[in-house]
Amino acid sequence: MISLEPVVGETVDAHRTCEFATLARDGTPIVWPTAALRRDDGTFLISTSIGFAQKARNIRRDGRVALLFSDPTGSGLDAPQEVFVQGTAVCPEQIAAAPSGYEAYWSMIFDRQPDSRRYVDRPARWLMDWYFLRLKITVSPTEVRTRAPLTAPPGDRGEAAGRTSSLPGAGVLAGFRTAVLGARDAYGAPLLMRTRTVARPDGFLVEPAADCDVVPGPATLLVHRHDDRLAGVYNALVRGELRQSDDGDWLLVPHRVIEPSGDGTPRGQVRTLRTVRRTSKAYLRGRGLQRPRVDWRALQALAAASASQDAAET
Repeated sequence: MISLEPVVGETVDAHRTCEFATLARDGTPIVWPTAALRRDDGTFLISTSIGFAQKARNIRRDGRVALLFSDPTGSGLDAPQEVFVQGTAVCPEQIAAAPSGYEAYWSMIFDRQPDSRRYVDRPARWLMDWYFLRLKITVSPTEVRTRAPLTAPPGDRGEAAGRTSSLPGAGVLAGFRTAVLGARDAYGAPLLMRTRTVARPDGFLVEPAADCDVVPGPATLLVHRHDDRLAGVYNALVRGELRQSDDGDWLLVPHRVIEPSGDGTPRGQVRTLRTVRRTSKAYLRGRGLQRPRVDWRALQALAAASASQDAAET
């Protein structure tokens, strides 16, 4: 395991989210935004609800992962370096229903996402208990690289191309100036990089980072957004195949689009909540487990401390 240089560590710590890639059964890098806590021992702590347990399943099958700190929204940093981390991850089967042992993680969540404090109070508890039934993921970095931030000209979102293209995901990508490309190296390990996208008749033109030796194969494009307080969250993943043309251009040929949180409408949010509650029950049932009791008192104390600090700072 390697350690981050102090300046790089400060950049990482300031980011509200990072892009996190695990490997699906077919080798596709599945990339989602998540919160990561850098610990004193150099590892990263990430957690996922049992309602979104696919990251855990992927890691238990193949522990190679990647993180990219490339969206500084809410960090207070002005055009910081992007930080790319490759590593190995472990995710035990044990479900954490109490913050004991990783209070710093929940304090970070409550600080960065104030709306989540409401989940520990009634009546939200009944609807949101799945959110606090967590699987802990520990990432040990094996390589760290920094890159200049990728920028795009103001207003350049490829909107015209997106509107006229019938490619899966064209409309989604057209709303973002850049996307995160999840690809693989020659050994099958995941790679992450920011890229501009241009819709062509047969796929999306992408630009792999100069420090990444990507190879053709299954790949993804992630777009996501949030505000300074991790509200207004939206994310979508375009799954497809990365190909290289004879002239050296790289093209992602899309197969399908995944929007795990729906389209952001009230109806979509209700549908997502029902789905997550159903998948949480399935996770427990598939392992013959009783639903753990959430330690609401401990979580309330951490949420209250976060709120008090917020009030003092304002």
